[in-house]
Amino acid sequence: MYLILQLLIIVQAFIFVEREAITAYAQSYTSAVAPVHKHADTAKPLYSVRVRTFPVNVEDSNENFLIDIDAPLIWHECIVQWNMHPGSCPSNTRCTSSVSCEEYECTHVRTSYTYQNPSCPPETNISTTMPGNWIYCTCPVNVVNPVTGSCDQALLNYDEFYLNTSDGRNAFTGLSGAYPNAACAPSSSFESFPANVTGVMGFSSSPYALPFNMYYLLRNTLALCLPSKPSATGVLFFGPGPYYLLPQSNVDVRSYLSYTPLLKHPDSFGYFISVNSIVIKKRSIDVPANSTTKLSTIDPYTTLRTDIFNGVIRRFSMVTKRLRRAEPVAPFGLCYSTSTTGLKVPDIDFSLPDGKKWIVSTTNSIKQVTSELACLAFVDGGATSEPAIVIGTFQFEDNFLQFDLENSTLGFSSSLLRKETSCANFNFTLIKSPL
Repeated sequence: MYLILQLLIIVQAFIFVEREAITAYAQSYTSAVAPVHKHADTAKPLYSVRVRTFPVNVEDSNENFLIDIDAPLIWHECIVQWNMHPGSCPSNTRCTSSVSCEEYECTHVRTSYTYQNPSCPPETNISTTMPGNWIYCTCPVNVVNPVTGSCDQALLNYDEFYLNTSDGRNAFTGLSGAYPNAACAPSSSFESFPANVTGVMGFSSSPYALPFNMYYLLRNTLALCLPSKPSATGVLFFGPGPYYLLPQSNVDVRSYLSYTPLLKHPDSFGYFISVNSIVIKKRSIDVPANSTTKLSTIDPYTTLRTDIFNGVIRRFSMVTKRLRRAEPVAPFGLCYSTSTTGLKVPDIDFSLPDGKKWIVSTTNSIKQVTSELACLAFVDGGATSEPAIVIGTFQFEDNFLQFDLENSTLGFSSSLLRKETSCANFNFTLIKSPL
């Protein structure tokens, strides 16, 4: 009996220690984090996130992906193989396991999560005869190039992606993994992309985008902070926070956020909000009640349907009439002559439900085109454009955005520069994980 009691005590002590270790591990990080970069070497500014991929026969296991919060699927430069035996992957190539055309994932992605567009080719299975006359078929799926808008095809795979863990202040050496079905495309598919960017990372609400496939404590919240310069490094988080940006090392960025509901759109996995009006120096430009507002990480400037755009231009022209005008340059409709940079203009407010407002300050409303020309960074989308408003990346820069997918809310900070910090101020110096 004494031996049995001793054994029970030992077992209970082991269970207690194991539980404490699991709890400590779970509490050692609150988020996963990745660096974000701005690219100015394409026709329009684009932004990428650096993510670690499964390192098969490549010198660098990190890969740069375009950030697309509308894309339903992740796709990148790699090849699929039916048998991942040692030595089967060609040199300096990312190899992944193929999804067969006969598997459930193939049908599910094709019918619900790929682009259905007349410009897209038919999704036809590709069969290969293997040794022993065994026929294996891969699963092509439609993808859209966010740079050119053209439709392409990629082969569905089983993939792996990793981000560094974090406590919101520092990036840790530890990794958090995601294991979604993604897709492989040849290098030719990325010729129009910025240099050294070889993939599209979907951050939409689709179950095949990255957020849904993160560790369950992190998957419900995505936070994005785009840098304003190619030389700066922005930051992307998964996880509910806290988040810290230097030099305010003890101020949680969540304290800067206001919140508005995220809306669903029947034809998109992207993110939408409701804008009631656009306010410029206490005067409102009404937005029709049935209008939708989309958030985009691909469109460089906020696009307004013509009726809304004209109202904004008229009001903004009136409140800046003392500024010297210049001939507009495409794609802008209102420009100013400036002898120095740093033109100061009134704020533009997106008036949201429940009295909330997203303040667009000068740094996010005026684009300095040259040293002598500055333009209002809002463009005319046309008389029938849908959505009526698309908020673009210039308005996102140095704004902290938190997408809460569980509660369907968007947290937004407005310009961090007014808080004496920026998206470039996360400390990416790697430190050893607590466990």
